[in-house]
Amino acid sequence: MEEKPKHILVPEHKKLSEKERSELLKKYNIKILDLPQILITDSAIAGLDAKDGDVIKVARKSRTGGEVPYYRGVTGG
Repeated sequence: MEEKPKHILVPEHKKLSEKERSELLKKYNIKILDLPQILITDSAIAGLDAKDGDVIKVARKSRTGGEVPYYRGVTGG
């Protein structure tokens, strides 16, 4: 079961599927290490069962752009 952060300032975090991950990397012609990193121990992804090499989609809210996706690569530290 996915655990939602309880703080209103923490945006929604979602782990991408393997298919979504490979499509994202192919679309932008990047490697996982080109993405900003998030530690596997970060409390924002605690309930997502994330492992090293996964990609997390963060749904950031913007006054001008509505909801904007932001991607981070999971690293073990």
